[in-house]
Amino acid sequence: MKNKKPINMPPNKSQYENCKIKQFDRALKLDSTEELKSLQIAYNTYGTLNKDKSNAVMVCHALTGDQYLIGHNPITNNGGWWELMVGSGKAVDTDKFFVICPNVLGGCAGTTGPSSLNPETARPYGLDFPVITISDMVRAQVMLLDYLGIDRLLTVMGGSMGGMQALCWAAEYPDRVAGCIPIASTWRHSAQNIAFHEVGRQAIMADLAWNKGNYYEKEQRPSAGLAVARMAAHITYMSEKTLTERFGRNLQDREKLGFGFDADFQIESYLRHQGISFVERYDANSYLYITRATDYYDLSAGHGSLSEAFEGTKTRFCVLSFDTDWLYTTQESRTLMRALNASKAHVSFADLSMDKGHDSFLLDCPEMFDMVSGFLSATMKSLDRGGNL
Repeated sequence: MKNKKPINMPPNKSQYENCKIKQFDRALKLDSTEELKSLQIAYNTYGTLNKDKSNAVMVCHALTGDQYLIGHNPITNNGGWWELMVGSGKAVDTDKFFVICPNVLGGCAGTTGPSSLNPETARPYGLDFPVITISDMVRAQVMLLDYLGIDRLLTVMGGSMGGMQALCWAAEYPDRVAGCIPIASTWRHSAQNIAFHEVGRQAIMADLAWNKGNYYEKEQRPSAGLAVARMAAHITYMSEKTLTERFGRNLQDREKLGFGFDADFQIESYLRHQGISFVERYDANSYLYITRATDYYDLSAGHGSLSEAFEGTKTRFCVLSFDTDWLYTTQESRTLMRALNASKAHVSFADLSMDKGHDSFLLDCPEMFDMVSGFLSATMKSLDRGGNL
């Protein structure tokens, strides 16, 4: 019997405009010992690579991000997700730097993931896609960097899961990274982090439309489960102060309680909106795989200690945290800073005061912009003087 053509591929599958696609025909070996026989990476670049290829900055995106840093994002139909940080005259100045932003391995915005066609079956992978790690994501990015002919990054940076990738780059490929900027990130997932992700995964898998991951050729996707997963996660991205000041116990479009299970409160309506809008742009299986990758993440594993993971490194570090971030706390960033100091790395650290919680790294924070801009300039000058690397 002939294979049916998938009728329900992930949202916006056909909208990979304004980005580059690179197909690799050689295998990518994974931490699980499995390998992907074929790999496609979707990415964007901004700015111009200089003659000696010394001005390349890789920006790694967070859990549900993509390669659309600035300009029109065809998936969300909005602007890029980090236009406050990246662009002409911004902290990451595209007039000075060549900025690379790839969609991560396991994603659903053009890079190979569970929604991609398995070349062996001509059907979407689903749960046949191998389990991946943050290191696997970085390994794929190394292949992209090799393809671009760039031996060394001036800096690799990112917020949240993007910071995890940046730290993996520095730990596993120190000779290829002059600078590393992890923002609102961590060196390993805590039990609390894993717990929140497990709630989200269980919500997806409890949705009957999930069908053990085989929903791409069905009429329905597990939208309800994915929406609940997004709602639970979104709570962790905000501070209590933000929730209280923005919503409090205010009612939604009513003057008194409805004594039912509609959205009586504004916060309920807000979370439902976040869930509904999310399923329009993201794939449920990708959510399972990428959250699992972050749960497996632990830089100290296999090294004896966190400081040993960076022993002898010449990479410069700028570690930034936010005082109201309870997802990846300031204390975790301080632990990372102490380990880097113990490894005799060049490291600067700042705990920035913002009342918005974890998502502060995406918002207008002049102190963060100044720190990033200054670090990039200092790293470039160090290379000009023949320092570090």
